[in-house]
Amino acid sequence: MGNKLIQVLVVDDEPMVCAHLRTILGSAEDIEVVDEAHDGAAAVEAVVRHRPDIVLMDLRMPGVDGLTAIDRISKLEQPPKVVALTTFDADQYVMRALRSGASGFLVKSTPPEDLISLVRVAADGHAVLSPVAARRLIAASSEEQATRERAKLLASKLTDRETEVLTCLGEGLSNAQIASKLFLSEATVKGYVSRMLVKLGCSNRTQAGLLAYDAGLVSR
Repeated sequence: MGNKLIQVLVVDDEPMVCAHLRTILGSAEDIEVVDEAHDGAAAVEAVVRHRPDIVLMDLRMPGVDGLTAIDRISKLEQPPKVVALTTFDADQYVMRALRSGASGFLVKSTPPEDLISLVRVAADGHAVLSPVAARRLIAASSEEQATRERAKLLASKLTDRETEVLTCLGEGLSNAQIASKLFLSEATVKGYVSRMLVKLGCSNRTQAGLLAYDAGLVSR
């Protein structure tokens, strides 16, 4: 990110939670909380007004909930990266958030120092999704037969090399790790990922990784 501040919008229906997140994130020199919102409708308005880099989005809110807000934000021109906030007792909500375009999710009990580092990770364009959490989410997703069949159909349209790259995304590998594993340059991997996202109709690497699980390319 260089010297540019990472601008963050905090969204939660509990003002105390917003205040807590503001305090934590505000302690980092490279992060600025530009605003907070307490429902989904206000969140979308705040995104249009401030154009933040990252939105930390609570999923369960009265009125317009986080899922609806994520869907609306993902349809904006050059949308920010949205990271869902969860208490981890609602896997189905998190899965729906990821499918709506969220770049990942954080548990609300995430330690302060980890929260700051994960916001930086999200700002750099990487998925914020722990392996343990991913396994739980995929287990829930595996019950969706229609989703699995669609994923298999989409994956079948990929070339062999694209399938290898998609499998690596499902394993949570970075571009550098994929390049090393497949003996390719990072630039080549980036090209494969970009073309593959278009072919699969995925808006980000997280969605592609989930599709790899759904298609059975990555063992559960």
